[in-house]
Amino acid sequence: MPDVLIERRPTPDTSLPIFSETDPVLARIYAARGIESLDRLGRTLHELLPDAGLQGLDAAVERLVPAVTGNEPVLVVGDFDCDGATSTAVAVLGLRMMGAGRVDYLVPNRFEYGYGLSPEIVEVAAQQEPRLLITVDNGISSIDGVARANELGLDVIVTDHHLAGRELPAACAIVNPNQPGCDFIAKSTCGVGVIFYVLIALRRALQAQGWFQGRTPPNLASLLDLVALGTVADVVALEHNNRVLVHQGLQRIRAGQTRPGIRALIEVSGRRQERLVASDLGFALAPRLNAAGRLEDMSIGIECLLCDDWDRALELARTLDDLNRERRGIEQEMQQQALSSLERLSLDEHSLPMGLCLYDEGWHQGVIGILASRIKDRVHRPVIAFAPGDGDEVKGSARSIPGFHIRDGLDAIAAQNPGLVSKFGGHAMAAGLTLDTANLGRFSDAFDAEVRRQLDQGALQRRLLTDGALTAAELNLELAERLREGGPWGQQFPEPLFDGEFALLQQRIVGQRHLKLVLMEPASGLALDAIWFNVDTLSWPDESAQRVRVVYRLDVNEFRGQRNLQLMVEYLEIIP
Repeated sequence: MPDVLIERRPTPDTSLPIFSETDPVLARIYAARGIESLDRLGRTLHELLPDAGLQGLDAAVERLVPAVTGNEPVLVVGDFDCDGATSTAVAVLGLRMMGAGRVDYLVPNRFEYGYGLSPEIVEVAAQQEPRLLITVDNGISSIDGVARANELGLDVIVTDHHLAGRELPAACAIVNPNQPGCDFIAKSTCGVGVIFYVLIALRRALQAQGWFQGRTPPNLASLLDLVALGTVADVVALEHNNRVLVHQGLQRIRAGQTRPGIRALIEVSGRRQERLVASDLGFALAPRLNAAGRLEDMSIGIECLLCDDWDRALELARTLDDLNRERRGIEQEMQQQALSSLERLSLDEHSLPMGLCLYDEGWHQGVIGILASRIKDRVHRPVIAFAPGDGDEVKGSARSIPGFHIRDGLDAIAAQNPGLVSKFGGHAMAAGLTLDTANLGRFSDAFDAEVRRQLDQGALQRRLLTDGALTAAELNLELAERLREGGPWGQQFPEPLFDGEFALLQQRIVGQRHLKLVLMEPASGLALDAIWFNVDTLSWPDESAQRVRVVYRLDVNEFRGQRNLQLMVEYLEIIP
């Protein structure tokens, strides 16, 4: 593991209003994240940003209104990850709620058609004879696919959030907060958030035309459970607008106002619906949905989300759970192969390539994204994992670290080496690409060179930013509960981390890969249960360790009806 630097957030100004509005620990945490008052926390729907400035929205609504009122056949073209699945479900359900009578969906199988609205998937779509195609969570790079749709007389509305290339597709409307010239403030809105905004504007336009006369306009807030799930799963920044969407969605789920499919996913995940938090969406529900797109067909996941029947939803959720177990097995085998490859290089972490490319002809296309993420976490540098693609191609999935914008890095490599990269797309921290197999070695060198151009060795040091220490009096179940409810926590609004020195009383390996600990707060003698997941079991337990510095989160451990405080260890180092 790279050297870890533990840093504490600066002490906030205690004269801020928030210090008189909540307890000192929460106030300190919120203030360190830029929240100066509780009314800026992002909890109520009236805080949701208006859609002013969302470029392309008016054109999209102008085309959608006649599609709904004229009963035109509409086909939603989705993506094969959780954001894509929830975006598809929101689009289909929302349009049907508006009164559109002929709405269906199509999601490309990643192994047959790849990502986005390709010309090939347009040919498949045309067989259903739609008049209008709506892309969700994709389309901004589908130049050829939109051109083919236009040739076939199909209108296309692109809704997406990924970064645009040098050319935009010739769609009748493009709604994407990250397209050039768009003034919408919330650039971190993901695919499901974008289509949710489109539906809000469409409802407003239909209402102005009297379309809902004699009946109540649809309550789009009923879709917020799906919006919350997709937003957390896509690991976008939980800035103010996204926190509103996620908090409102979680509140609906906890209150039982959620779709059978989400309720079924919660059940097979072993979570409690009334206590669900954002991390449960990201680490329990989302992987089960993503497993369908990684191993088989995301249609299974979308059907689970759309399903109105509980028994059918539970059956689909169990299928997704089985797929996720299979995915985990494949991933663990691939990860071990990757780590063995690194060890065979006989290199220490400081002499590894700064931009690391890994390939094995036996690796599974659907799992290389997770593999890249796991290896990136371990060696703390940008990583691309490749697997065999179609014919003479390889498919790559890239994950990055702070300071290196992976999509822009790929763009620079492609510009400097014409023909080297067949296609690519993505955003700052994750991207996908396709290469000819023969170009893999040359690309690996170019990737390492580009990372070295942008980063120095200091960027490869893992940094843990904490909220400081807790006193013995603060190490209690009540604070853990308040922190649990204090979110939603997520990307760029991180869950609180604390650090402190403890005496190590007990340690043992559980579940083969986890370290169960009993720590003692030295000033008070308070004994605390702790667990460190996925520890390097070759290095632990270290029987000589007596004092340790620990970076941890507070958590509530529920077992047989008992609720107790538990420290979730993020990092631990021995104090000599």
